[in-house]
Amino acid sequence: MANIKSSAKRDVKSKELRAKNRADKTELKTMMKKFDAAVADGNRETAVSAYKVAVKTVDRAAGKGLLHKNNAAHKKSAMANKLNEMA
Repeated sequence: MANIKSSAKRDVKSKELRAKNRADKTELKTMMKKFDAAVADGNRETAVSAYKVAVKTVDRAAGKGLLHKNNAAHKKSAMANKLNEMA
């Protein structure tokens, strides 16, 4: 237990931020999996809509600092390649 008031506040705040970051990362992974599932099913319309949502989620994560911008670009490029291979 923290002895200093500011230290206790930092502990509480870091736990809140950790929970938020974990939730955001989980959402990102879920959207990526939904896109992969749509590609695996072979339904192009579903894949396109899932792609748009996944790209938006990746961009949001990069903007928040959850992903490095190059990592986000890599993920988006890989998804675009998967989508283009379906055609």
